[in-house]
Amino acid sequence: MLHTLLGVALALISLIDVNQAAKTNYVTCGSILKLLNSDYAYRLHSHDVKYGSGSGQQSVTGVEQKEDVNSHWMIKAQAQKMCDRGDAIACGATIRLEHLTTKKNLHSHHFTSPLSGEQEVSAYGVDGVGDSGDNWEVICSNESWMRDAHVRLRHIDTGMYLGMSGRSYGRPISGQMEIVGLHSPQHGTRWTTSEGLYIVPKEKESLHEEYAHQEL
Repeated sequence: MLHTLLGVALALISLIDVNQAAKTNYVTCGSILKLLNSDYAYRLHSHDVKYGSGSGQQSVTGVEQKEDVNSHWMIKAQAQKMCDRGDAIACGATIRLEHLTTKKNLHSHHFTSPLSGEQEVSAYGVDGVGDSGDNWEVICSNESWMRDAHVRLRHIDTGMYLGMSGRSYGRPISGQMEIVGLHSPQHGTRWTTSEGLYIVPKEKESLHEEYAHQEL
């Protein structure tokens, strides 16, 4: 009888562990992460450097260095909406990405990018508040956005896909790659999550934070 009860208890503990582990595999509202381009292995990046042409807004680039603190983005609901911290981001959901250092949102519009002549991608807004040009649709193949899965981000206002052109800047941001909006889900438009701080649901009414990687 004792062995039977012990076996049941161990089985229940294992089930709880498996269920909790499954929850940690989602990208969730409020998480702070880095996005790695799956085709070029560069991370989505921004900094307080403005474009010298086009919109003149804060530039968005790609960098190779995983340690760069200017590559952190926070997942938020679309403009004028809210999402609960720890809720999984559904495939097909509309989100915003706020640059953690400068508090501007990942943005696009009908301006021409400086190197390739594709659509410009910038960082825009004040203290996380911008406009509809900050909205991006998460395109993925599961029910929810899974960590390490390949996803694409489609700009709601223009229909363009967040991508890399393969062209690199010179001074003052030498070696950083051009981020653009591309017309189709082509090479350079696949992204996956990298280092970050993920918010995951612990129970229905409580949340805990989990480091997905040791390095942010």
